[in-house]
Amino acid sequence: MYSKATDDEILKAIQDANGIRAVAAAKLGLNERSLLMRLKKMTAKGYTIPKSTYRSNSVKQPVEKPGYSFTPLPDDDVPIEQLIEHRKRQFAHKRDHEEASKLIPIRIKMPGAIGILFFGDPHVDDDGTDIEALERHTKLVQDTEGLFAVNVGDTTNNWVGRLAKLYGEQSTSAAQAWRLAEWFVGRCNWLWILGGNHDLWSGSGDPMRWIAKQQDALYKSSEARIALRFPNGAEVRVNSRHDHTGSSIWNPAHGPMKAAIMGTRDHIYVAGHKHESAYSVLKDPITGIAMHTMKVASYKVFDRYAKERGFRDNAFSPCALVTINPSLPPDHPDMVKVWWTPEEGAEYLRYLRARGE
Repeated sequence: MYSKATDDEILKAIQDANGIRAVAAAKLGLNERSLLMRLKKMTAKGYTIPKSTYRSNSVKQPVEKPGYSFTPLPDDDVPIEQLIEHRKRQFAHKRDHEEASKLIPIRIKMPGAIGILFFGDPHVDDDGTDIEALERHTKLVQDTEGLFAVNVGDTTNNWVGRLAKLYGEQSTSAAQAWRLAEWFVGRCNWLWILGGNHDLWSGSGDPMRWIAKQQDALYKSSEARIALRFPNGAEVRVNSRHDHTGSSIWNPAHGPMKAAIMGTRDHIYVAGHKHESAYSVLKDPITGIAMHTMKVASYKVFDRYAKERGFRDNAFSPCALVTINPSLPPDHPDMVKVWWTPEEGAEYLRYLRARGE
């Protein structure tokens, strides 16, 4: 309709746009030069076109000088009116995304208990990574009814910039690393996937975002706050980050605990990044819910950098399996249970589901 707009429709679009030619052209589905040609024809027909609308920013009028004249070059950028409109639309998209990301609902369609296997930093391409454990645990997710997966980030080493030289210290090439990442992501039913600092080194062209999209998996860079909504009306909130801010030499779980005490009141807090295991449970005195705070380690078991820096081995397991029993009241401390041996957690999940819980 707009591409074949009548003269009256064009005039009305100009009036609605308060005389701004760039805005009127966008509404009509015309480029600015096409609109300019239509306005010239309309002027010949006797239409009165406001001068500011008729004159294109890209078509300059001759400049008269003593003894000569010249036509200035067209601007090398879009008109400011069009730029302002674009910035408005861009902000609106950003605002909608950020508002929707504050608490992302995921509807659990199956009744009864479920489990979530939180994979610690996979680093699938590192020579020190236990790839056999990754294979075993992803198969556990495949074979266990009601068990889902979450990745807390750093799927590959993704060496970039000055760190790209480290590819010379591992047997896996960069191309092979992304093949391994696709293999890993393709093996699980993911509730969501986080990008870690290694993933985000790629900038806006993060390949993990594309890989996750191929599996129809929710992907968020760095953090995701999720509301799991069950068929019986129960809601369990998960506050997941690649790393929560704050650290303590006395308590590795300090970051997630700080988020629980000083931030939102959620049931589960989980982070990775530092390749250490930690767990603490707190009661929210207002709502009575148990807030389970944890850190999951990494499948990168042997780490030259950690050895050089003297980091202690604080890993129980490369992952943590959490079972959720929505049949229990929201303030029951056993509604959520944490298992450092995923096979045992999966067995308990089967037991709950067999009981119809």
